[in-house]
Amino acid sequence: MRTRTAGPIALAAAAVLTLAACGGSDDGDEGSAPEVSDVDASSFPEGSTMAELAEAGEITIGTKFDQPLFGLVGPDGTPEGFDVEIGKIIAGALGIPEDGITWTETVSANRESFIQSGQVDLVIATYTINDERKEVVSFAGPYYEAGQSILTLADNEDIQSEEDLAGKKVCTVAGSTPEANLLENFPDTEVVPFGAYSDCLEPLRGGQVDAISTDNVILAGFAADDPAFEVRGEPFTEEPYGIGLALDDTEFRNWINDTLEASYEDGTWTEAWESTAGTVLPTPEPPAVDRY
Repeated sequence: MRTRTAGPIALAAAAVLTLAACGGSDDGDEGSAPEVSDVDASSFPEGSTMAELAEAGEITIGTKFDQPLFGLVGPDGTPEGFDVEIGKIIAGALGIPEDGITWTETVSANRESFIQSGQVDLVIATYTINDERKEVVSFAGPYYEAGQSILTLADNEDIQSEEDLAGKKVCTVAGSTPEANLLENFPDTEVVPFGAYSDCLEPLRGGQVDAISTDNVILAGFAADDPAFEVRGEPFTEEPYGIGLALDDTEFRNWINDTLEASYEDGTWTEAWESTAGTVLPTPEPPAVDRY
């Protein structure tokens, strides 16, 4: 199957690694912030991460800055996308408004280290939950389930699915789940790792690589932004996206899971999706959280 998605999505380079989020834009765009709860920090268990963040009125969230639909620095220099909206939902439930969120750019290779070092309170960055990562960080969610797929040039007739990757050069991100899957299950494919998926676009356009492989929703964003690219085939893995946090903070993880489930029920999860990724992709059913 071929998929071509439509609708322009602005790409902007991230000039800095960390920025404080500005308040909602004045033009009333659809990605407005979720409602911020009127929270008393004392309503949380004493000494809990929730109490500390609510008392401070600030939270630092790691996200991607270069992935359309999920985490992309917008024209005003502020990240936007579904992951960003999920972060606003979590912050809002702590009583923290948008201007209390600091967004820190995280790439696939540094998500665990940023959590472990305390550089961020959470990572919401197309972050696949897997057993290896659960040994060093904890996960709330999943809040979305993606699947690995392939992006190639629209005029490339040689690659229609993952079955056509033998002998081809495929770009992906170093340290990512898609890279691990390609190395393990596609031994006849030459895997070309880069630091970010957006780094793969020009090599694909210029013919240095034959395809890009990562989660279908990330690739759909790139295809939506440039008709020279097409997503090919059906997803061939399951990639549950989770919210990364400190390994032993079970109390915070359970609270985030409660907050996610509440957003499923009250419609804020659907609003977040439809104002971001839902401008290109159909609205799915939210996945059941895994309370491991």
